Amino acid sequence: RLRAMCSSNGGLYIKVGQHIGALEYLLPEEYVRTFKLFHSEAPETPLWRLEAVVEEELGRTVSELFQSLSAEPLGVASLAQCHRGVLRDGREVAVKIQHPDVRRNGYSDMDIIDFLVACVSWAFPSFHFQWLAEEVRKNLPLELDFVHEAHNQEKFASMFRHLKFVKTAQVHWDLTTKRVLMMEFCEGGKVNDVGYIRENGISVDEVSQKLGSLYSEMIFMRGFVHCDPHPGNILVRTSPSADRKLEIVLLDHGLYTQLNDDFRLTYCHLWQALIYRDIDAVRKCCLQLNAGELYPLLACMVTARTWDTIQEGIAQNSKRTRLEAKEIRMNAMRYLAEISQLLNNMPRPLVLILKTNDLLRSIEHTLGARNHTHSYLTMSKCCLTAIGEQEVSGCGSWLDRMRCRARTKLSILMIQAYELWLWVKG
Repeated sequence: RLRAMCSSNGGLYIKVGQHIGALEYLLPEEYVRTFKLFHSEAPETPLWRLEAVVEEELGRTVSELFQSLSAEPLGVASLAQCHRGVLRDGREVAVKIQHPDVRRNGYSDMDIIDFLVACVSWAFPSFHFQWLAEEVRKNLPLELDFVHEAHNQEKFASMFRHLKFVKTAQVHWDLTTKRVLMMEFCEGGKVNDVGYIRENGISVDEVSQKLGSLYSEMIFMRGFVHCDPHPGNILVRTSPSADRKLEIVLLDHGLYTQLNDDFRLTYCHLWQALIYRDIDAVRKCCLQLNAGELYPLLACMVTARTWDTIQEGIAQNSKRTRLEAKEIRMNAMRYLAEISQLLNNMPRPLVLILKTNDLLRSIEHTLGARNHTHSYLTMSKCCLTAIGEQEVSGCGSWLDRMRCRARTKLSILMIQAYELWLWVKG
């Protein structure tokens, strides 16, 4: 019934359903299984209604623009629908078209959420959900602007062009507006399609490692973070070259968060402290993130591990057991009021990063990837690099800068040596 309600209302309600479908480690299986369908089966808009949007936005008829436009959508999302087509000049494209009524309904939905949050706060003073209304009001208008998304897409492509396994579609600017995004068509299978991955000889461990490397660099080093990595937005494929290397195609660039340096470096120090079991440093970093005495709970939310495991060492106990997953679900219900308080008090970028972490863990869970230790080592290298760059920028002489760089390189070299030892051992 909840899924039917989200489907009938569409838009923002589908986005909430997609997020619920990603919380495999937190929610009962029935909820996850039901809402996960929204990653690939959001309510579809008839093509003729979308064609009217295209003609209104681009000022030309569909027949003038396209040789062909598939009736079957490539994907249906909460705010838009994507179809494969061939332009009159022969270019093969994917065209993302905004659902006709989503802009008007989106703003109405924001008002409804504001009202519901106010009602909940009045009825249950210990629950704090203002953060939810603030995030929706801030981010939805950006996601409804496809020109903004196209700029994000090009910024991402430029920023991560050194990662040869990362691909994104080229934007066709002459055919892009706020409601229509025309881009290069990209082949690939969804990142959670284990059948496709096996049929194409792709390693699930390599997918997990490369996706983790990409997001570690986004969060810890670049501070420019794609915050909607649900399975429908990530494709995997092998390169057309003879070596058939893995490629990851990132789609839907509407929702990013730009981290300022103070927050980014605090988050780096937090993860370093978590990986190396420095509980005093964990407390200090969590206090900087407005956690107060709830710092153990924030550490658990960031890592999706229990406080006992964090104290024992998440790198040493890299794989979450079923017993631990069950304890996490129980604690989430037990401390719901405290969790809502933390979400309301923490810096807003951290809310989106927590959502991003949830979605990435869901993908890793579905893939059944084995090498969890590698993820922590990758994160540690990115944290060390970011912290080292900050230390170098504060050095007064070239000699001090050389020393800082040498310390950072030595620390990373030690981690790489440990990775090699693990590979040989495995």
